[in-house]
Amino acid sequence: MSSRKRHRFFPYVIALTVGACVTVNLYFPTAEVQKAADQIVEDVHEGKNEKPSAGGSSRVGGLDRVFAWIGPTQAQAQEKKADIEVSTPAIRALKGQMKGRFPQLLPFFRSGSLGETNMGLAEVRGAESLSLADRAKLKRLADAENGDRRALYREIARANNFPDEQIETIQKLFANSWRSQAAPGTWIQDDNGSWARK
Repeated sequence: MSSRKRHRFFPYVIALTVGACVTVNLYFPTAEVQKAADQIVEDVHEGKNEKPSAGGSSRVGGLDRVFAWIGPTQAQAQEKKADIEVSTPAIRALKGQMKGRFPQLLPFFRSGSLGETNMGLAEVRGAESLSLADRAKLKRLADAENGDRRALYREIARANNFPDEQIETIQKLFANSWRSQAAPGTWIQDDNGSWARK
């Protein structure tokens, strides 16, 4: 291919590349899902009422203006998706079950018998010092909690028309919230898989 022909293709390659990046951001507003996760975890942990979602406005500036003619920018895409749906009957029911269970889980988190993973699940750790009855109770509670958490992540994806491939991303965003709001003494798994007590 001649140098002249290559130069003619170059602008199209850039436009397609930028367009592809914008499309990914259009379908999954990470910051808004993280805010929703923070609020749900706070509600489960502290029993606070849901706060209304505030859809803030975003400005388009700098390089975003240059490519605005290609399609929606990340800022515009997030503005359109600012209201993440987290109040379906199924989500409210799951959140209520977790809120009701949390007082039973809290002593296990604080004692270090239960930890928060990097995938947004509760994992039994260091339960050897517990009685057999308490170990059985902890396993039952952790299994129920993880079942509800997995169902919550799937329901958030469904309610917001996110593809199934985004469920793992939702889990990781919720993991950030569960870990950051965990009680002192809780085992926390970092993004690399290492564990430390909070």
